[in-house]
Parts: sequence; C-alpha cells; structure tokens
Amino acid sequence: MSGLPLAEQVNAAEAASVAGADIPALMNEIGRRARQAARRVGLATAEEKNAALMAMAARIRGRSGAILAANAEDLAEARAKGQTPAFIDRLTLDPNRLEEIAAAVESIARLPDPVGRLLARFERPNGLLIERVSTPLGVIGVIFESRPNVTADAGALCLKAGNAAILRTGSESFRTSLAIAEAMGEGLMQAGLPADAIVLVPTRDRAAVGAMLSGLGGNIDVIVPRGGKSLVARVQEEARVPVFAHLEGICHVFVHEKADLDMARRIVLNAKMRRTGICGSAETLLVDRACAATHLKPLISTLLEAGCAVRGDEAAQAVDPRVTPAKEEDWRTEYLDAIISARVVDGLEGAIAHIEAFGSHHTDSIVTDDAAAAERFMAEVDSAIVLHNASTQFADGGEFGFGAEIGIATGRMHARGPVGVEQLTSFKYRVLGSGQTRP
Repeated sequence: MSGLPLAEQVNAAEAASVAGADIPALMNEIGRRARQAARRVGLATAEEKNAALMAMAARIRGRSGAILAANAEDLAEARAKGQTPAFIDRLTLDPNRLEEIAAAVESIARLPDPVGRLLARFERPNGLLIERVSTPLGVIGVIFESRPNVTADAGALCLKAGNAAILRTGSESFRTSLAIAEAMGEGLMQAGLPADAIVLVPTRDRAAVGAMLSGLGGNIDVIVPRGGKSLVARVQEEARVPVFAHLEGICHVFVHEKADLDMARRIVLNAKMRRTGICGSAETLLVDRACAATHLKPLISTLLEAGCAVRGDEAAQAVDPRVTPAKEEDWRTEYLDAIISARVVDGLEGAIAHIEAFGSHHTDSIVTDDAAAAERFMAEVDSAIVLHNASTQFADGGEFGFGAEIGIATGRMHARGPVGVEQLTSFKYRVLGSGQTRP
C-alpha cells in the first residue's frame, strides 16, 4: 500500500471511508502483504537493512516539500477544530524538525544489528549445545496519535529489528504521515526491500483500529499503542494480540530536603517547560516539607515566571497568590501543556506514597545530594524510568542511545522503558547435537 503514489493512497482512503464495509477487506490485505514482507526483511542482512534506512532518510529529505505541504493542510484543519497550542506543537513540522526526522532514521542505521545476537550459550551433560539467539518479532502494529515523526521512528525501528510495521496514525496527522510513509516506501524499494514492510493504514476510519486489534487473521504479532489514556484503554481492552502498553506520562519531580536549590530550579524548569507536550514532561512537583520554607517559593516563582500555570495544595497557594487550588483530579492529569500541579509532602515516604497513588509508572525524578535517599527512591518507585538529579525530559530513546524509540513501555512484560531495536526482537533456541536421543 505504501508503494502507491500519495494521491492514489488518499483516493483509496476516501473510498474506504465511504465504503465502510470494505475496511475489513482492506485491512486483511494489508496484513497479508505485511506478513509476506516480514519474511523477507526478517532474513535481510544488516547491510541490506542499513541501505534501506539510508535510502529512506534520503527520500524524506527529497520529498520535504510534499511532506511540509501535507503538514500545512493538517495544521490548518487542526486549528479550525480549535486544537490546543500544545497539540499544534506536537503536530507541527518545519524544515528543522523534518531534518531531525531524517537524521533519526540515519542514526538507526548506525546502530548494531539486533537480529542474530547470541544471547546465551551453554552445553548440557549429554553433549547438546544450546544457543539462545535474537530473532524478529514479525509484524508490529503501531497505533499512534498526532506526532508525525512517529511514522518514521516506528517504521525505521521495526525494519532495523527485521520486522514489518503496520502504522495507524490519528486523523489529525493523516496527510503528513501518509507523505512520510510514501517516502519511506520509495526508499525500501530503492534498496530492494518490499515497500509493504512499512505500511501506513490509508484510512481515517476508526474501524481500521478494531481490525488491527483483532490481529488481522493472525498477521499482527504485537500492538504498540502510543497516545492518550482513551486510546491505550481501548487497545488493552480489545486487543487479541500482545500489547506493549504505553500509558500516559504522569511524571514527577521530587525535591528532597537535601536538594541543592539552584540545581532543583534548573531541573524542575527543564522537566516541565523544555517541551510541555511530550510524555516525559513533568506534571507534578513534589517538595519535601523539610525544605519547603527555603525551596517552595523559589521553585514555584521560577515556573510562574516561565509562563507555567501552577495548581497547588494549600502550602503552594500560600507562597504565591497566582497559584490556583489543585483538585483531586489534578494529581492524575497528564496536562501536556504549560501547567503543573504542586504539593508539599512529608519526606521521602510521602513522595513515594504520592507517586504510587497517582503516578503512571512512566518517569519520576528525585533531586537530592543525599545518595542514600536517592538510592531508596530509585529502588522503591516502581516506574519504567527513575532518575537522580536529572530532568524527566531524558525519558527518550535517543537520549538513551537507542537511536530512537517506538514509545515508552510502562508495563512489566517483555519491554519496559524506551522501546528501541533490541526490545523489538524475540529469541529462539538453537540446539546442536551429535546424534543424541532421549532415553
């Protein structure tokens, strides 16, 4: 499907939307073709995959005009619908952001090949030699919302790990993602790999999501949802295939009594305001009661002066009249905007209890000069990523050296934290004998 010209894909999408009954047939065909492509890319050499990734990056650059034009249409539609500034920021591409997307694809090409790695090797008393070797997962379905860069990141990561990818974007970034997927399909074909290895579902019809969650007749091996609470909840409720859960990022920064104030101000400001619309953005500030007299007001003033709205408990409201009262729901809210909730807690125990009660097991940070307190925080906070004296905005596959990520998995099975190429593989056992039979 991604090998078709963009105009033909848009026409197919419009036709499929009108003829809802055709959605199952369309999706089953996509699944069948993706499975065939997965067999080819699963056996591709590292050189073949890397050549395809480099060609894909070149085609993204070469089609920049068409991609940015498609993005302009998506942005106009989003603004007409009254989407928030944070939403618009997530959707927006410009030449610099598009270059970052192409560069991220190239960076994935430079990563070690995750397929065929010898994970373990041992010999049994009977002489059997057993090896555990990494293998592709197969066909990965990725369902995401308004970030067009996910099209390139997810497709490239899946390919590097020897998988085919079926991508379903939100309607708001449909044109942009379709243009990016077409460029990637051209790169695949240029390198001699099937364009069906990276397919963007060419319809906005929500029935396509249901079809993917059904597994497309056994042709999808795992689903990766990347979006808001309602999307992830639907995926977890309806999916008939395994899911790498990517829940909302209700991330916390806890300023401990032994925190350096200047460091705390830098970290809190960056964690919240560097980019407010990403899942690693801090949504709640927790301040130790033992240092509230010296630290709370400067921290809140720094946020307010940077243009961040603060919703706080009584202690936070008392230090600045611009702080509005926090409601119970604020502690559970992923704002993805220049808003933060703030609360004073009773030491390390209070911070850990608050995070356990209201967090999403995504990313949480402690600021302290007390190594023992930091060690306890990082041991007891059950999140995919825990940090000491660093911004939550480091919750990113690129910052971990993974090249890029398909999402931050907040579950506990198979993959957790940034899902990069190694997390997109499985393994099999190779057993080497010399005529052994079992008695």
